[in-house]
Amino acid sequence: MNGYKYKVTAAGRINIIGEHVDYCGGKVFPAALSLCNTVYVRPNGTDKINLSWTTLPDKVTLDINKLEDYGSLKYGNYQAGSAFLWKDAGHEIIGCDMLHDCTVPFGSGLSSSAAIEVSTIAALATLAGEKLDPVEIALVAQRAERDYAGVNCGIMDQYASACGKAGHAMLLDCKTLDCEYVPVRTGDYALVIVNCNKPHNLVESKYNERRAETDAALEILKPLYGISCLAELSPSDFSACTALSGKMYDRVKHVVEECDRVKRAELAMKSGDMKQLGELLNASHESLKTLYEVTGNELDALAAAAQSHPACAGSRMTGGGFGGCTVSLVLKDGVEDFKKSVALKYEKATGYKPSCYDATISDGITAETL
Repeated sequence: MNGYKYKVTAAGRINIIGEHVDYCGGKVFPAALSLCNTVYVRPNGTDKINLSWTTLPDKVTLDINKLEDYGSLKYGNYQAGSAFLWKDAGHEIIGCDMLHDCTVPFGSGLSSSAAIEVSTIAALATLAGEKLDPVEIALVAQRAERDYAGVNCGIMDQYASACGKAGHAMLLDCKTLDCEYVPVRTGDYALVIVNCNKPHNLVESKYNERRAETDAALEILKPLYGISCLAELSPSDFSACTALSGKMYDRVKHVVEECDRVKRAELAMKSGDMKQLGELLNASHESLKTLYEVTGNELDALAAAAQSHPACAGSRMTGGGFGGCTVSLVLKDGVEDFKKSVALKYEKATGYKPSCYDATISDGITAETL
């Protein structure tokens, strides 16, 4: 882009398995995508951050000294929150012009918000001449999402967006931030991402409600089992647990079993057992549907259409839910027929036309001088 000094990107992400366990201290299995948010940035010699977008006519100016005041913006609140929390963490904010170009579909469950937050902070750090620390950037971006945007999220999205590695999934322990990069070798299979195209908003959805339910369950179980997070509760301890009932029992059952599925998915990926991985994807979706109740008619119809295709080993919703995308494991020579078949079945069931994305597993943050 003419006139800009740096080009900084951060990735969207897909979560292969391990849904709604990141804020419960569990392990998750995400990967960064080539779908990303790109920030073109240059200093402007003022105390203002001027925001513009390639996909919007809007232009927004943020006062560096009043960054806490922009939480109600329709566009620019994620950037303002990211800058505010980065400044609050003791970093220099330089007045600049920022042009945002986002290829992560909004409301898709592929973490466009995390990509915006992480790339904004990385751009500000690059402009100030700081060495980029992806983990610190991820942690501050998470605070922006939680404390500024109001989504009580775990660390998975921002970590994957910042720390992704091309060709690898991340086995991330959300309690300790220990991360193992696992090569994605799916053999004869491909990962196919399909968007149900039902708009969703995690602030307005039941995401925060689920977080509150699991927090309440933890308070009950802490003194009984000496745990610090729900992910520490073993399947055997849970099977003997009588302290929970109703919906709270269902929520914890999902967390315990999903954490176990992540362990088995790791082994399946490392051994190349794609049929086993596919079965785990199916089981994850069923649990998210019946126990955690975060799917909805559209995602259920999309997953069912995918699972019924002969080339598909397994399919599940990915992301926060209530709309967004499925990830499916599909034989490579059946991908095109899979896309056509799923689109027809899904549109017939819901009236929505789905979108398929051709994305590769990519790096997280990138920065270059123009």
